[in-house]
Amino acid sequence: MDWEFIVQYIPLYQEAAWLTVRIGLLGVVFSILIGLVCAAIQYFKVPVLRRITGVYIELSRNTPLLIQLFFIYYGLPKIGIQTDPELCGIAGLAFLGGSYMAEAFRSGLEAVSPIQTESALSLGMNRRQTMGYVVLPQAASISVPAFMANVIFLLKETSVFSAISLMDLMFTAKDLIGLYYKTTESLVLLVVFYLLILLPVSVCGTLLERRLRYAGFGS
Repeated sequence: MDWEFIVQYIPLYQEAAWLTVRIGLLGVVFSILIGLVCAAIQYFKVPVLRRITGVYIELSRNTPLLIQLFFIYYGLPKIGIQTDPELCGIAGLAFLGGSYMAEAFRSGLEAVSPIQTESALSLGMNRRQTMGYVVLPQAASISVPAFMANVIFLLKETSVFSAISLMDLMFTAKDLIGLYYKTTESLVLLVVFYLLILLPVSVCGTLLERRLRYAGFGS
């Protein structure tokens, strides 16, 4: 193990990690927004839009992120839509993540028994109050494990961004291996930096799950 090499290139990995985190978080934020909209459309069974949302979810979940990135980065310029690598990465992550988030949120909403909604309405609550005080708290509690799993999954998926020339962690590791043949050292740094990014997210997810857990849901 060449420790001098590791110390020398830690700053390079730090820059790559910031890029990875920035693109990953933006992609996650947009995927949450897309997921909320799609879940609401499916839950309330909005005509026409429900079918369009279903097609989007199936298309997104059944094609690899790498193919989606290639389509955005190399395909869209063919029809006059120019993109840069960072924007392409965010869009690809949001497109993929939106479908997973939509299913996580939808499953949480549909897991709440209809009788609870009916009971709340019979007690005099309007639909907005029923959603805010009865359905959403329980749906959030149920959705948190799947939601956090999706967040971690999307952050790990940033490893394919090197295919569109983004200087992320994977690109940096591959570049150093190609230049100096320091495979072990480069991969050790890669693993360490991914752990530094993902472990806090995993811990926060566990704490959030416990915080939102309600009687009758979870253990």
